[in-house]
Amino acid sequence: MQKNTILFVVCSAITMFVWFFYFTPQQQSAQIAQSNADVVQNQKDESKEEAETLAQSISADADIGSTKEEEFLVETDKFKAVFSNKGASILSWSIKEKSGQWVDLVFPNSAPAMSNFPGSVYKIISQSKEKITFEYSSMQGWKIIKTFNLSDAYMHNLNIEIEKSSEASFPQISVDWGPGLGTDERELKENTSLTRVTAYTLNKPFKLKKLKNNSFVASDYKWSAVDNRYFLAAFIPNEPADFNQIMSNRANKKVPYSLQLTANPQKDINKKAYSLDFYLGPKDYTYLKTYNLGLEKTVDFGFFGFLGKLAFAVLSYFHKLTSNYGWAIIMLTICIQILVLPLTLKSFKSAAAMKRIQPLIKDIQTKYKDDPKRLQAEMLHIYRNQKVNPLGGCLPMLLQLPIFWAFFTMLRNAYELRNEGWILWVKDLSTADQFMTFGSFSLNLLPLIMGLGMFFQQKMTTAVSDPTQKKIMYILPIVFTFMFWTFPSGLVIYWLTNSVISMIEQYFVIKKDTATNIKHA
Repeated sequence: MQKNTILFVVCSAITMFVWFFYFTPQQQSAQIAQSNADVVQNQKDESKEEAETLAQSISADADIGSTKEEEFLVETDKFKAVFSNKGASILSWSIKEKSGQWVDLVFPNSAPAMSNFPGSVYKIISQSKEKITFEYSSMQGWKIIKTFNLSDAYMHNLNIEIEKSSEASFPQISVDWGPGLGTDERELKENTSLTRVTAYTLNKPFKLKKLKNNSFVASDYKWSAVDNRYFLAAFIPNEPADFNQIMSNRANKKVPYSLQLTANPQKDINKKAYSLDFYLGPKDYTYLKTYNLGLEKTVDFGFFGFLGKLAFAVLSYFHKLTSNYGWAIIMLTICIQILVLPLTLKSFKSAAAMKRIQPLIKDIQTKYKDDPKRLQAEMLHIYRNQKVNPLGGCLPMLLQLPIFWAFFTMLRNAYELRNEGWILWVKDLSTADQFMTFGSFSLNLLPLIMGLGMFFQQKMTTAVSDPTQKKIMYILPIVFTFMFWTFPSGLVIYWLTNSVISMIEQYFVIKKDTATNIKHA
């Protein structure tokens, strides 16, 4: 392999390292995680104190017996939620994953969620698995009726009705979530940096926007949401104009974002109803598309998103045929190899030709080592006479990089691949394969097999005589093995399959080139 190709591969490896360790969220230590929880708790305590002060000012006539908090559980096949009559709020909302485990979407220390006046104790008007209604009347002459309409899926509805006497003033009505959104223990350490607030524009061009610390005009957006890698809490007002603003807030980098939708009722009305749907569940791309709301846009397919979506569509098709995402990845990899076969063969032929002319290159390098201009001219002369393009081996590599990044992002963020196994010890294609564990160390077998395959592939194609360049070529498999060590096993399967197919193709190209040289000798 020529020097330019070596340089390209080394630079690509360095780029991958920098991207993976700098731009992807880094895991935090237990001390930082605890610090995060403390800051979140402090932030929540402060907001609760303010809300309770407000509640006390508007409910000074509440008798002591009515201040008792009551909690009750609603459980279905897909979720179980704990409600409180204090603030008519949600203390916990756990969803059941396909693996059978429960994940609480109310981030630790962030409860209660969707509360109105947390210090106020509501009356429970009705309670069932389908509908929960709370009511609160203030001494100022206004009343709020808050109804959760629950379904057996992930999409639900919240209806808030407010009434007042002619002389009363309405309070501000808000729907909030956070700070943060819950996830499972594996993702908890990176959850703070992954959690974001997003909103989807109401009018064309429809676009998903990430909202940073600020307030935004709510009527500009169809819905707003808090999400992390695999889960989503989205709020879709039936009438976006009913809400004045969306507030995205993050106290500092140690705490996740929070979201608040705010409505300020007009003074000249005596009665008003607010209704919004809310989704609490996984970021299952295929499932989210069924709502036709653009919620699937929250699934991050990365910079090469169009390739990621295309790969996911084909992968889903193969999964229907095999019922196994591991085999689907292998089939997709074979299809990609077939598509790029003409370019790949051209690259291998170029590498074989470079290997063949190495003695000539070495001779002129020795002969004209003191004359760089003459050396360059002679090398170009050899390339022309032998019809060899020294950059011919780079094109397939350039083509593979976008595919690699698209695959990487898709396998990391597609909920459909979560907890999906392949064979034997590979139980989850979205994480490292973890063949064996020794204390805190995990032996991941697939990257080792991949690195070994890359070593033999390099040995087959190494066309350089310079000892330093040879060392670089043999170091690359080690570099890639460490780089892939914590990558999703699905991505390693893709790269391993790609390497095996490439080795087979190279074998036949080299064999044919050798036979041609013998024939012409």
